[in-house]
Amino acid sequence: MTAQATDPRPLTGEPVALDLLNTRWMSDGELADLFAGALGLTRLEGLAIWLRTTGLDDRFRADAPTLVHLLTAREALARAVAHPEDAGARSLVDSVLEHGRIRATLTAEGPGERAEFADPAWGPAWTAARDYLDLLGGAPDRIRKCASDRCVLHFHDTSRNGTRRWCSMASCGNRAKASRHYARTRER
Repeated sequence: MTAQATDPRPLTGEPVALDLLNTRWMSDGELADLFAGALGLTRLEGLAIWLRTTGLDDRFRADAPTLVHLLTAREALARAVAHPEDAGARSLVDSVLEHGRIRATLTAEGPGERAEFADPAWGPAWTAARDYLDLLGGAPDRIRKCASDRCVLHFHDTSRNGTRRWCSMASCGNRAKASRHYARTRER
């Protein structure tokens, strides 16, 4: 497979932090992992797909050090999202954030910012952790896990009234509706 292979994940396009969490998903009842050889991809091919899908491929390389740091960030974010009150989880995210910083700049358009890294391999991991901070600063209650028991995906609820429950109405939402319908018809 080439680096231009199609992203096999069922949910893409979420903010970078949640998109990183969604590199693990359920496929035919089994946990699939984009970074662990899902669907015949090598680990680095999975990384290249993720970098391309998130728009980070123009700044960062799909290499082994980047993958190791990204896996560290994914575990830190998974713990922080699942248990926001856990000081240990917050510490893990902080340890990823220590590998980068924001430099204020002056551009032709006016004030700007640029991320800097002592080791560019930390770039995607730091970017995902920084994105999580931005989500927390905006609407932390809109960071959600899919309501389906069989789903591990996360999303940022951008619905007007903030009541989105499913990663996708076409898959998990439809299954829940069908299950409720079946239960009602069975009772009759």
